[in-house]
Amino acid sequence: MLMLVLSVATWAQDPVHFTVQQKQVSPEEVDLIFTAKIDKGWHLYSTNIPDGGPTRATLNLDKKVTQGVEPIGKLQAKGKTVTKYEDMFEMNLTYFENSGQFVQRFKITGKEYKLKGYLEYGACNDEMCMPPTSVDFSYSGKGPADAPEAKPEEAVADSVGASAADSAAVAVADSAVIAEQSDLWRPVIKELEKYKMDGSTTDRSLFYIFLLGLLGGLIALFTPCVWPIIPMTVSFFLKRAKDDKKKGIKDAITYGISIVVIYLVLGLAVTAIFGASALNALSTNAWFNIFFCLLLVVFALSFFGWFELTLPSSWTNKVDSKASSTSGLLSIFLMAFTLTLVSFSCTGPIIGFLLVDFATSGNFWGPAIGMLGFAIALALPFTLFALFPTWLKKSPKSGGWMNTLKVVLGFIELAFACKFFSVADLTNGWHLMDREVFLSLWIAIFGMLGAYLVGWLKFRSDETGGEINRPMPVVCIMLGLASFAFTVYMIPGLWGAPCKAVSAFSPPINTQDFNLNTKVVEAHYTNYEEGMAAAAAQGKPVMIDFTGFGCVNCRKMEAAVWTDPTVADKLTKDYVLISLFVDDKTPLKEEREVTESDGKKRTLRTIGDLWSYLQRYKFGTNAQPFYVTVDNEGNPLSGSFVYKEDIPGFLEFLNKGLENYRK
Repeated sequence: MLMLVLSVATWAQDPVHFTVQQKQVSPEEVDLIFTAKIDKGWHLYSTNIPDGGPTRATLNLDKKVTQGVEPIGKLQAKGKTVTKYEDMFEMNLTYFENSGQFVQRFKITGKEYKLKGYLEYGACNDEMCMPPTSVDFSYSGKGPADAPEAKPEEAVADSVGASAADSAAVAVADSAVIAEQSDLWRPVIKELEKYKMDGSTTDRSLFYIFLLGLLGGLIALFTPCVWPIIPMTVSFFLKRAKDDKKKGIKDAITYGISIVVIYLVLGLAVTAIFGASALNALSTNAWFNIFFCLLLVVFALSFFGWFELTLPSSWTNKVDSKASSTSGLLSIFLMAFTLTLVSFSCTGPIIGFLLVDFATSGNFWGPAIGMLGFAIALALPFTLFALFPTWLKKSPKSGGWMNTLKVVLGFIELAFACKFFSVADLTNGWHLMDREVFLSLWIAIFGMLGAYLVGWLKFRSDETGGEINRPMPVVCIMLGLASFAFTVYMIPGLWGAPCKAVSAFSPPINTQDFNLNTKVVEAHYTNYEEGMAAAAAQGKPVMIDFTGFGCVNCRKMEAAVWTDPTVADKLTKDYVLISLFVDDKTPLKEEREVTESDGKKRTLRTIGDLWSYLQRYKFGTNAQPFYVTVDNEGNPLSGSFVYKEDIPGFLEFLNKGLENYRK
């Protein structure tokens, strides 16, 4: 229902921009200063980060070159920092926002000194983390005149503030060294962009929104506030122009167009009020989702008959009076506006539900397109019955079935209220609606819906309509059985069953406390060239998984999406899976200097550096998780996929890759 709940952007360049300088504070001391400007929404982590958290800032010295200095203490974080508990890592973390500074002081021990090395740092936003990134430095200068000559073999610490485990890594084989001549490393950034355009994701989502609006309009059409008005309105237009039948039909068509215009303007107003960026932000904003949840609960209670939502009667009377005193197109338009006001008690909850979904779809034109579909479905019958009056005699008569429809809609809105609260719960980490709680509520809601449809449960509105003892129609009983079946289908989910039909709505499976589903998918290859060679030998496509040992969202995808049986089968049987860890600290046998796309030079020192560079150089991104399907020559097959716990979407991504590979 919520389209693209987490629409995650990938980054081709670092969100942290460093400038480095040295400052001699005395004849015997010099400061090395790293000043950072941080993109909005990103955190640059400090030096005192616990193990198991994001990458801490560490200063690493090249002991082969550095001489004539000794570090005084450890790397210091200067400026305003924030210390906060982060749900992503489940620990208190200290970081910079907007700007920050690191300073390392050295004592000059020789007449001349040289400083060379790099600062390694980590940065995350609320959805993803950058791989460990470094900024190089190289300086030299003069010390006190009476200082002894510096000796190149002086012992200097490799790392100031780094963990001891980092220096114990073992060198790797030559196969891990970058081979720039290999076609497998050829950049495919433009090809990936082409897939994004060819996929027409925006067009498909707009079409989906239009169809959803159309469905909402059809449902609203059969409510007690709209359906009985159709024959009266059509008869009014035909009698009004009894001497000119064409004029009556023309007026009815104008009436329908007026309805479309009114609701289209409503959709455009929502877009104009919120704006494009705000509409995208609504999908994950906790307090907006709570507001939407409460709104849907109110709408549901209204449909259950607890109270009736109505607009002030003075509004309707004024518009109706104005319509009677005018003529021509304005009169018809005001009559259409009167319909929207009179029918609000039935259409209001449906429109509110749809606008909530359209506004949080992440699409700028969503509310306008959705309301267009709603209005067309609502207005079309007025025009058709005016063109073919005999159809009115064959149309369904008003009755208790309309109240049944309202109550069913109330249950559906109550179910989706759980979804909106779930988004807020995941955003804030409250753990109030984990997966088993969500499923328990849906089991109860759809179980009660089934009981209502077969006639075991009644509401006050049924009694008011004089239908309290009326046997339920066969159609309702069949739908009730379907609701019971859906309820039974969800029950195994309480023990960890995937329940794919609700996976797009329910919280991720990793939020579930009791889970018997322990199936795990692991890559057989963690080296790009080796995995590509194996895929070519087996005649299979490749899915490259750019990941990290400390990537929390990577683990969430693996737990919530990869464990789905269909996804697991495709990854293990149809694909060769290569997982490349961008935070792997194993040193390369030989360091390699490369030139980035922005013209800056960077030294690759570790396996993680290598895979991070591959991701930037070949695919133009630098955030994890990042998934891409390629053929045996490294060409993309189905675009890319980022963090989004969407099993159907991930399956579509894999299936498209297989289809294009077989072509």
